[in-house]
Formats: sequence, structure tokens, C-alpha cells
Amino acid sequence: MTANNKDYSILVGGKAGQGSRKTGLVVAKLFSQLGYNIFIYDDYQSLIRGGQSFSQIRASSYEALSHKQSLDFLLALDNETVNEHKKDLTKEGIIIYDSTKTTLLDKNALGIDLNRVVEESKGLPIMKNIVLLASFAKVIGIKWDILEKVIRKEFQKDQELNLKIAKKSYEEAENLGVIEDLDREVNPLLTGNEALSLGAVKAGLDLYIAYPMTPATGILHYLAYNKDKFSVKTVQLENELGVANAAAGAAYTGVRTMVGTSGGGFALMSETLSLAVQSEIPLVFVESQRMSPGSGVPTYNAQGDLSFVLNVGHGDILKFVAAPGDANEACFWAGKLLNLAWKYQTPVVLLLDKEISESTFTFNKETLDNIEPEKPSLWNKEGNYQRYKETKTGVSPLAFPGQKNVICKANSYEHDEFGITVEKEDAVENMQNKRLRKFKEMKAEVNNLNAVNVYGNKKSKKAIITWGSSKGAVKEASERLGVKMVQPLLLEPFPQEQMKKALQGIERIALVETNALGQLGKVLNSYQIKINKKVLKYNARPFLPCEIVEELRDF
Repeated sequence: MTANNKDYSILVGGKAGQGSRKTGLVVAKLFSQLGYNIFIYDDYQSLIRGGQSFSQIRASSYEALSHKQSLDFLLALDNETVNEHKKDLTKEGIIIYDSTKTTLLDKNALGIDLNRVVEESKGLPIMKNIVLLASFAKVIGIKWDILEKVIRKEFQKDQELNLKIAKKSYEEAENLGVIEDLDREVNPLLTGNEALSLGAVKAGLDLYIAYPMTPATGILHYLAYNKDKFSVKTVQLENELGVANAAAGAAYTGVRTMVGTSGGGFALMSETLSLAVQSEIPLVFVESQRMSPGSGVPTYNAQGDLSFVLNVGHGDILKFVAAPGDANEACFWAGKLLNLAWKYQTPVVLLLDKEISESTFTFNKETLDNIEPEKPSLWNKEGNYQRYKETKTGVSPLAFPGQKNVICKANSYEHDEFGITVEKEDAVENMQNKRLRKFKEMKAEVNNLNAVNVYGNKKSKKAIITWGSSKGAVKEASERLGVKMVQPLLLEPFPQEQMKKALQGIERIALVETNALGQLGKVLNSYQIKINKKVLKYNARPFLPCEIVEELRDF
């Protein structure tokens, strides 16, 4: 980072139901229109109304993938937001607040009567967020035509009334002109859930089935809303058991299917995952972690499901497990895993968490250029069809029910090449060996993939290893500390050779992850990778870069 870099931190907060999350998104889109890279962290309680929620926007001239502690602007819809977050303002930070709720004497505090403009325009109480938004836009020097463009796109309901309120608020506010227009290409803003949906669609997704469970629910909403645009069927069933079994049935018939849930829902799906391994059914499971065990803290973050996901299922099982660290990686790996599931006829898991699923990122449209649907191994229509035909790779040709001259058995019991149940020892061992050959091919596939990312000072003899959503904070911290950062993207099969190469010459290793047991550390230990220091956070909040810098300043 250089002195010319721009980096702004803006927090918009209020009570649940006041529209702070929507306001935060629109603030981010205003900065995006000026060419800034965006990251939005949303903090909200599991409530419809009441309780506090806020969105913290990072708008930078470079890629930043985490929020930070300090604030340049605080936009408060209620007094609690002021009291809670005022302490994080920088020396020159500006507060814009509702003067009907409190009075601040700070020189950088701008009080606005949010009720007055709304009432004079005969608006609704929720439209106070428009007053706050328009006033902020004027204060930082965003032109009216940009604000109008974003409002027209983001507020379809009562659009003219919202614009009337925005115009009046904008004209009354003072222009301090503190924001620079970067004059760069405007890229879309997407949540991790939206980005992974696009990646799966690009790889040929036909069907998405789910039961709503935070933080994976956004996938269901996004695909359902865009069902005509994407030509993807979207189904909500009664529970996770029904979801997994219906998905297995759909994939058996040749439909490219994905399901999504969180840890508790995935636990219910685990028996179906084992069935899919035995019956060699390709399925994509999206598991978006939240703070647990049990219901835990449903709307907050953790990386506590890694050990569970790696070991889920009964019997000898190997599956692909990928853990992306941002929206662009989530997009790519959703598409890649869908293709790998069908290539090897096996279940796969895309492991996310709340920080990736629900945070908003600047999305690189070129990511989609690297995703295409790949054809699986199909039956050549010669001879009698054998669903589990023995091959050198262990991957059998696919055919589907309804095809001419096809009897297509999918058996959860051990079986022969035709899918007929067997129990004799040689027959059982023979089919186990077939699947083991397939697993061997899956391990070899890892060498053809970019399964490990390296950032920071690549000449350093110190390295920080992290995974998933901790990538953003660790990447920034590693740059400040002048050390290397290593991020495994595939966690099963583990990219042993790529990790060995990434850690060549490293003398000290720190591990950073948001769980209490250092679950990735246990995986690394099994591959004789020694950890010298662990930095673990498990209070349901993601890491801040400054926390990692403080912990590892002298490691």
C-alpha cells in the first residue's frame, strides 16, 4: 500500500427494522460508482425488530477483504449506534446522526432532524434512512446524478417519493467534498452466496434444493428470484432430510443438483452423503458455518465445522472439500466442485461461513470466464448397461432412467457392476477397490488445481497459515508484518505437495482461524507441519487485521 491509496471505513447502524442494512448497501454502491473496491460486513441479531444491527463498509482504492476497527464516518439512525461506535471514530471522523434523539457537541458531529423532511414530504417513517443517506452523499461530495441513479435502481417501491425526500435532504446538507472519484470501471457488488450461485449456474446447475438456514438462505432467495434468468429450478422442502434425499434422487436422474445449509442442517444430511458415496451419485453440498454447537449464535460467524465436514459420513469416504476465502473464490469453486462431482460421481462440499456468505464484495466478472460445464463420462450405448462397471480409474459410464435399453440401479447396499446387492467377501472387496481407484484419481486431480494461495512477503522465513474467511484479515496483517501468508483452498484431498512447496524455507509458522480448537492445525499436524503459534478467535466475530498484527508482532 502506498500513500496514494484511499481507504474509507463507514458504519451505518440502527435498530432492526430501521433499514440500516439497506442503507449500508446503497452507501457501498455510491462508492462503487466512483471506482472503489468494496467490502461490507453485516452485524445483526436474530430478531425481526428491536436489537441493534449495523453494516460496516470498507471502500478502498485497492482490494480489502475485511472490515477494520477504526471509522471515518458513522451514520446513526438511533442513539444506541452513536453510544456503541463513537469510540471507534478517527480523530477527523464525522458523525451524522438523528438530532431528534440526541445532541452532540463534537465539531465533527452533524445533527439532522430525520423526521422533519420525511413528515414534510408525507413519507413513511422507514424513509428516515433516505434522509441520512442523501445527507451523507452531499457531505462527502458525491454528485446528485450519481445518488439519483443509485436510488432509482435500489428503491423500486415509492421511488418518486424516495427521490423527493433525497433531493430535499441533499440540498439542505453541507458539501465538505472529502471523497475523490477514482474514475475506474464499476464492478458489481455481490454477497458470497450470490457469487457462488453464479459459479454453479455457469457450470450447468439445473436444480437447487434447500430448507432455509442462516447463513445459507441467501442462495435460496437469489436463485429463486432469478429462476427465469438462470433457468434453474429452485425448491424449498420441509426439512434438511427431505432436501438431501430429494437431491440424491434428482442427481440419479441426471439433474445437476446443489443443496445448501449450515452445520445443523448438514448433520441431518450426513446419512445421505454416505448413501451418495456408495451409490456414486454426484451431489454438491454447500455448508455455510455459523457459531455453534447447537443453535449457537445463529447470525454470527465461526469456522468450527471443519473437523466435522472432513470426517462426515460412515465408511471409507473421500470427497472434495473446498474452502474459499472470498466471493470470487466462492464463485470459482462452486463451479469447479459441480464439475468434479460429476466427473468422479461423488458428493463434494463447498465449506463457507457467515463472513463469506453474507458479506458483500466487489466481484471480478472475469471469474466466470474460467468456469464452463464439463461433460461427465457417459455410456456409449453398447452392450448391457452396467451402472457400476469396473474401469481402470474406477469411474463408471453414466446413463439415466428413461434411456432406451437402460436398467439403471442406484443401490445404497453393496452391489455388483449391475447394481445388484452382494454380500460375498470377494464381491464386496472388489467393489470397494473400484471406489478406492476412483479416490486415488481424485487425489491426483488435486495436482491439476490451484489448491494453495500464497500472499505477502514470499521471501520471509515466517508464514501465517489460514483458511476460509480469515483470508481477508490475515492477508492484510501479513502485509503489515512483512511475512508470508499461505491459504489452502482444498482441504480434502489435502494438497500436500503444494503446501510443502509454499512452506519451503519457512522457519516459523503461525496458525490463524476462528474456532477454539485450531481445527486446521490438527490437519496440518497430520502432515508433519509444525505450528509455532496459534491465534484463535471464537467470540462469534471475525478477525480484524489489527488483532492479528498485535498477536503476531513478535512471533
